[in-house]
Amino acid sequence: MENRETIISFDSADIAGGDSIVIYGLNMKVYKGDFIYIVGKVGTGKTSVIRTIIAENRLAGGNGQVCGYDLRTIREKEIPFLRRRLGVVFQDFQLLMDRNVEENLRFVLKATGWRDEREMDRRIAEVLDAVGLKNKSHRMPHQLSGGEQQRVAIARALLNRPEVIIADEPTGNLDPETADSIMGLLCKINRNNGTAIVMVTHNHSLVDKYPGRIMVCGNETCTEMGIRQETKGEEWTERKDTEA
Repeated sequence: MENRETIISFDSADIAGGDSIVIYGLNMKVYKGDFIYIVGKVGTGKTSVIRTIIAENRLAGGNGQVCGYDLRTIREKEIPFLRRRLGVVFQDFQLLMDRNVEENLRFVLKATGWRDEREMDRRIAEVLDAVGLKNKSHRMPHQLSGGEQQRVAIARALLNRPEVIIADEPTGNLDPETADSIMGLLCKINRNNGTAIVMVTHNHSLVDKYPGRIMVCGNETCTEMGIRQETKGEEWTERKDTEA
């Protein structure tokens, strides 16, 4: 692990949710190519960790670095540059409903400094092909299924070749079959591109099917559980190897 490139690092970090601390003493490292789940009950600070990573929430204590930016000292004008190195996928897609798929993606490219129209066309075609939507660039969001809208959101996250994709409940609004296809896509991106994935989820079955590192939030802490796991109701507990 020591020789792997570190993308995100928290050291004894206190994570704020609103005006209060929701997680004390977070120690977490995300390396290039990692697939990490952040799990736990509602209200345990999972999304607050995500918001801290993207510098939406302040770092309340300790140390934190994301893609070379120090979260203790990052300035407001630096935050957009940090976010260009991240891809963010939300549960509710957050597409612009008044423009088609291609225009949604072009909007992001222009907002992040792209100017060459041919280069933008090429990059849009690449990311839509990567998510299996190359023939739907002129569809409006309302003409797409939920799964297709989430694929557009993932394509949007890929535009600037991020070092890590931050996914906050990306399958939360999808049926099980569609959720499975989205997970397959994220795993393919992780495997083929070496893009790290940090994903908040409540879905136990997806974690069981697509193993990764697991950070468990609860009782004002967030600690790594490991790759082997089992779920009991809403609890996330480490599997005991009791079989001979």
